[in-house]
Amino acid sequence: MQMTFVFSDLATSLKRNLSMVVSVIVTIAVSMTLVAVGILLNTQVAKAEESLGSKLQVVVYLCNQRSTSPNCVSGGVTGQQKHAIEAQLKQSKYVNFYHWESQQTAYKKFQQIYVSDDKAEQRYYNQVKPKDLKESYWITLYNPQAYGKVGSLVEGMPGVDSVQDLRDVLDPLYNGMNRLQQGALWLAGLLVVSAVLQVSNTIRLAAFARRREIGIMRLVGASSWYIQLPFLLESVVAALVGVGFACGAIGALMKWFIYPSLHGESQLMAWVDWSDAFVAMGWITAGGLALAVVPTLVMTRKYLRV
Repeated sequence: MQMTFVFSDLATSLKRNLSMVVSVIVTIAVSMTLVAVGILLNTQVAKAEESLGSKLQVVVYLCNQRSTSPNCVSGGVTGQQKHAIEAQLKQSKYVNFYHWESQQTAYKKFQQIYVSDDKAEQRYYNQVKPKDLKESYWITLYNPQAYGKVGSLVEGMPGVDSVQDLRDVLDPLYNGMNRLQQGALWLAGLLVVSAVLQVSNTIRLAAFARRREIGIMRLVGASSWYIQLPFLLESVVAALVGVGFACGAIGALMKWFIYPSLHGESQLMAWVDWSDAFVAMGWITAGGLALAVVPTLVMTRKYLRV
């Protein structure tokens, strides 16, 4: 196979169908950007759940030496008090399961969430020690609406500092991120369909414009792959350029929004980072290539009759 001729034919085809190729690039770039945003939002929801706990959980915070609750007059929670609290949780018909979180585990979460580029803030965070944080029980209920039952069961017990239903805190956040994710993926799906149609139309027009050349190649015994290759390369080039723009957009989003606005300003939870962005870029690279290659292979067999 004379690859020089193939690449020369590719350049000619790109110039001939420049407007269609540009439209395919733009559509792939926008659709893959939205897919990547959807992937990052899905990762962010998972990180939020890991950092803050499930929205269906109730958290019972135990007393430490700094607690000011009336239940904490004797200082930090004692082993006997913890046994009494666990006994109440075990016998409750509303509790599905629970787990205990130590001060050290709480401190590790704190270190992951409270990170700042500001040196003064970071020095303040570094002053926090495990003993300053509270032990806790994280409780999952059979029925989320039974929070009041569990709350009344343990509130007021010696050693219990406070009881918090994380649904009240996390529901608006999770709902907002889920709506954004669904919206991005729905719009990306529509653009993916548009990209498939545009790739198919580009192949059809290119095959029609080169019908005489294709006929001659077929007469001289050119193989199917030799005839298909320029069309396939054209689609791959368009896909790579489009994916490149999409990866650039994700990189810009991470550099100029996620890190300055969320990592630097909000310590509410663990946020997506560059490793998550690179994973999303890998997925959209594979998806963008498949989006271009698969329709091209199908359409060339249909329109070129090879």
